[in-house]
Amino acid sequence: MNKIQRLNIRTDKRNQLIDITEKVRAEVKGSGISDGKVEIFVPHTTAAVTINENYDPTVQADILGFLANLVPPNAGYQHTEGNSDAHIKSSLVGTSATVFIADGDLVFGTWQGIYFCEFDGPRNRQVLVKFHPD
Repeated sequence: MNKIQRLNIRTDKRNQLIDITEKVRAEVKGSGISDGKVEIFVPHTTAAVTINENYDPTVQADILGFLANLVPPNAGYQHTEGNSDAHIKSSLVGTSATVFIADGDLVFGTWQGIYFCEFDGPRNRQVLVKFHPD
């Protein structure tokens, strides 16, 4: 199975992290793949994907707060659309992640989850998922 699956995501804030672990897990279960890896890709220049703690929601707030301080929205950027901070945050976090699959499920460390990172919302977004079976 090398077909690309598309997950639709609706964001409701300018900056937010959305846990998409269960959406990706459902795609893994539906794929029938027992072992391999799944590639998660965000085809947007103002959004990203990351793997991080999904137990304590204050971690998400800390990540967003740190990025807001590191890359403020109005810092004299040359890009005229007013979303340069979103482009920079996307570049810093990254637009892809890979997770191993074993015994038909995602392989994570304790507390890990997959997060879609919105930096220029609210918007309708997509996350692309592609499987690489062993």
